[in-house]
Amino acid sequence: MSSRLRRILGSTVGLFPVRIRGGLAKGAQWTLYPWTSYWRGTHERPIQDAIGNLGGGDIRGWSCWDLGAHFGFYSTALAIRVGNTGQVAAFEPNPLSFESLERHRRMNGLEWLKTYQAAASDQSGLFELLSYGDLDSTSTHLRYDGEALGESSTPIWVRCLRLDELVGRGELRAPQFVKIDVEGHGHRALEGMRLAVAAARPSLIIGFHSETEVNGVLGILRPLGYRWAPLIEPPSNPDALTGGDYLFTP
Repeated sequence: MSSRLRRILGSTVGLFPVRIRGGLAKGAQWTLYPWTSYWRGTHERPIQDAIGNLGGGDIRGWSCWDLGAHFGFYSTALAIRVGNTGQVAAFEPNPLSFESLERHRRMNGLEWLKTYQAAASDQSGLFELLSYGDLDSTSTHLRYDGEALGESSTPIWVRCLRLDELVGRGELRAPQFVKIDVEGHGHRALEGMRLAVAAARPSLIIGFHSETEVNGVLGILRPLGYRWAPLIEPPSNPDALTGGDYLFTP
């Protein structure tokens, strides 16, 4: 399907409201298109199951962060589960994805879901977000160290935030759970929230995309005594992390 057709569908029939049929966000309001696996309830079921088991299945009142929120599926599910005594903060720098995130927040009346059109990082400021094609791609990412711009790369400037600063000035509560899936920038995001993690010792689910990201995350979480387990397919060496999604617990 062409990018033009995806955009047409997304701005017309794709906005038709539906209910999520199953899984972590069952019953929430959603939009028909794109990514129908969200409202069908089949999206990343091992991750959904892991989040559903947090706190013995009861996370009312928790503070949760969603880094790389995309269209807000996990943000919405978490906000419903923590209830209005809790707090969820969702970070999404891609302007198209953020628009969908905000739409789903409004559709479900989740006033305690705080949305940021920004990326979590180890520095605050403006940085380049790259897309190789269109912004509706799922692989847009902050520019990697040493990454050269090719003819097909299209950079836009986006805001980055150090989350420790938001906690320090009382804008966010320290988290009890964090989901990080930021296309290779997870170690940078974690560095920017190092103080909050050390103090609150949240559970984390992290999606890895590079060896650099893995090594950077382990350099922060190992000294804090974190353990980890794969959520999808266990590696041949359980002590070695590879690409994929992992649950980290203190």
